[in-house]
Amino acid sequence: MKPQIPWWQRPGIRISGGLVLLILLGGAVTGIYFTQIPPEQPIPFPHNFHVGVGADCTYCHTGAATGPSAGLPSTNKCWGCHEQIEPRNDNLKLVASYGSEGKPIPWVPVAIMPEFVMFNHRPHVTAGVTCETCHGDVAKMTTAEPQNGMNMGWCLDCHKKSSTPEDFVRLSDCATCHY
Repeated sequence: MKPQIPWWQRPGIRISGGLVLLILLGGAVTGIYFTQIPPEQPIPFPHNFHVGVGADCTYCHTGAATGPSAGLPSTNKCWGCHEQIEPRNDNLKLVASYGSEGKPIPWVPVAIMPEFVMFNHRPHVTAGVTCETCHGDVAKMTTAEPQNGMNMGWCLDCHKKSSTPEDFVRLSDCATCHY
């Protein structure tokens, strides 16, 4: 009589388990990859040009200094400047059409936090944290890009480096960001 092989040592079970593990790992890698691709915007917005002519981040993203969300610029904000400029290319003509018709530009957010994270821009702006600290060197970007590694460990590391040990106790409390 042949000895019975335990079920977890059978070749079919091991191969099936390996395939399931491979599929799960592939799904995780694919999910991470797709969160790092900048979404397509209705109008390609050249951040590098606008920062180059002296526009401050908070001019367009007015909510950063006052509340949780930095916000996306309204059509009126764009049209306030671009109404004065001759539309020399298709992108500027799109801005002009949205502005003259009073339609909202359907911007797509780039830096999105998971629903279980309650991030508030205001205390960071008040503490002197620059936009580049989290969003990268936007002055060199033609379109805003999601930043790699923007996760809980990254935030905690920044809080640890930029605070006293007493403040870090408060800043590392789960309820600071998860409420």
